[in-house]
Amino acid sequence: MILEKIDQLLNEVNNLKANNAEEIEQLRLKYLSKKGEITALMADFRNVAADQKKAVGMKINELKQLALQKINELKEQNEVAEESADDFDLTRSAYPIQLGTRHPLNIVKNQIIDIFQRMGFTLAEGPEIDDDLHVFTKLNFAADHPARDMQDTFFISQHPNDVTKNILLRSHTSNDQSRIMEHQKPPIRVICPGRVFRNEAISARAHCFFHQLEGLYVDKNVSFTDLKQVLLTFARELFGPDTKIRLRPSYFPFTEPSAEMDISCHICGGKGCGFCKHTGWVEILGCGMVDPNVLEACGINSKVYTGYAFGLGIERITNLKYRVADLRMFSENDTRFLDEFVAAE
Repeated sequence: MILEKIDQLLNEVNNLKANNAEEIEQLRLKYLSKKGEITALMADFRNVAADQKKAVGMKINELKQLALQKINELKEQNEVAEESADDFDLTRSAYPIQLGTRHPLNIVKNQIIDIFQRMGFTLAEGPEIDDDLHVFTKLNFAADHPARDMQDTFFISQHPNDVTKNILLRSHTSNDQSRIMEHQKPPIRVICPGRVFRNEAISARAHCFFHQLEGLYVDKNVSFTDLKQVLLTFARELFGPDTKIRLRPSYFPFTEPSAEMDISCHICGGKGCGFCKHTGWVEILGCGMVDPNVLEACGINSKVYTGYAFGLGIERITNLKYRVADLRMFSENDTRFLDEFVAAE
């Protein structure tokens, strides 16, 4: 009878299952505790005939070892399951979450930053809310310059007798230049990307905020030739090795001489098309030699040091690369528009 009982328990133990720690503990108590099935068999072992004790004893030990093994296996399986459950976020949506992509402006901005960093420029950023002193005055803007007018600039506070108290949303990233030259001695070689604001009507071709990237290099014996070579390298890195550039005389308060730079149309190869208005050229940035008045206003000796500066619109460059017809699409967060740039990263 005891051998039949042992065989029955062996079959039960061999098929043990449990869903949690509580059920595993109940099985342990049932088979291995002081009042368990196996302990009861040990008590019955005293009544076994002498010639059967060896065989019965071996079967009981086999049952006990199997029970211990099965209970331990169930414990390990439960621990693994609990660890997996801890990693599962029960608040997450049941449907698959689609991964997003970088914004096209960030894609192009990062490409531009990478090009200039490989040419030795370091990255710097300045405040979007600044004072008149750094946004205009130190950059050689005359007191009656149109850019100071409310039609162009968002003023937060105005004090006619103290420009340092005129607080505004910067209308260009050139304020970074004045702040860097104030606190850093030449040589200076930086690029400054950032968001700027202008009081303009929002349309397909204009917005009240957009993004610029400013470049500045100040050192001894810096020339316009240095500027031209850097901009040519930049254009060919971004638009292709066959890209040509041309510099047209222009005017900016903070540079003298000043120029606007065009690139050969990368769509028609300079032959003329609707995109370049059949001229073969497309404007991409403004540049020039830093005006000596700006250097002096920022505490740099203009008789010892010279420098160049350039500024470009990131939306403008993005349009040239991807031909986005409506500037408003950049700020509307329409996922259908953003999904078109998955392969551009």
